[in-house]
Amino acid sequence: MSQDKKVRVLLVDDEPSIVKMVGKRLEVEGFEVLVAMDGQEALKKVQTEAPDLVVLDLMLPKLNGYEVCMMLKEDTRYQKIPVVMFTAKAQEQDEKLGLACGADAYIRKPFKAQELLEQIRALANKPLPT
Repeated sequence: MSQDKKVRVLLVDDEPSIVKMVGKRLEVEGFEVLVAMDGQEALKKVQTEAPDLVVLDLMLPKLNGYEVCMMLKEDTRYQKIPVVMFTAKAQEQDEKLGLACGADAYIRKPFKAQELLEQIRALANKPLPT
């Protein structure tokens, strides 16, 4: 990925406070942030906005995060887009299911911003600022 192009992150969460907090942090860190508030909107945004990475809550209206992730990973046009599951569902079986659906990483809420940023950078192949 070229250094002059911002990495586009689609942040999918139905909790406005999370969207605001995480979105602001990602922007400060140099990412371009797109937002979707439900699963259907997330799929539309992937098609129209071509994000480099998706940060995906599990408990969403219309389509849940598992469904969205599976649909992305089953579609050859989008299956290479990394997906970070980002959720309050903290049980081990939730994480196993998320990874089985094709998620590239699983981060539990409450979360450490640094952990989320490190995962996003690693998956987006964006070097850490020096």
